[in-house]
Amino acid sequence: MTPHVAVAKWTLEQYHQMIEVGILADRRVELLNGEIIEMSPEGEPHAYYSRTAAKYLEQVLGDRAEVLQGKPITIPATQSEPEPDIAVVQPLGREYLQHHPYPENIFWLVEFSNASFKKDVDPKAKAYAAAGIAEYWIVNLKAMELMVMRYPDDGLYQAKMTLTTGILTPLAFPDIEVSVRRLLDE
Repeated sequence: MTPHVAVAKWTLEQYHQMIEVGILADRRVELLNGEIIEMSPEGEPHAYYSRTAAKYLEQVLGDRAEVLQGKPITIPATQSEPEPDIAVVQPLGREYLQHHPYPENIFWLVEFSNASFKKDVDPKAKAYAAAGIAEYWIVNLKAMELMVMRYPDDGLYQAKMTLTTGILTPLAFPDIEVSVRRLLDE
């Protein structure tokens, strides 16, 4: 019989206190569903694709949204503070001195997955869906394809599609066209 393993859960407040006093200073971690999770090291392909995709999205969106790279977002309902590779958020300026973007400030999120694909699909997708984040994209760097998840309901995304070509129109900006090839090939 396998012994039961108890996992210590942390609140956002406790996590912020650990950051403030420097306990997590030398670690690449994020808070997900009350658990402090080690983040995978960022290899060259991951860094390249996330950087070029962020620049591309900034060009496409202009001043209609802010494109954050590897910055925290706060999901109070699930005691989570992940750091998605790209967060497309409302351009609230100095308001972000008071808090990281909340779900209601987020248009969509993008993760670039190599070693972290399983974590990005679950539990991250479930945390994002539970928070009501309308759209979540995962670029699978091993398969060079884009997984698009939309329409969160009851903690799950109701629509999922995988693309390698074509044009994608973000839900928040139906007049904007994003080239899938540009995200995968640039």
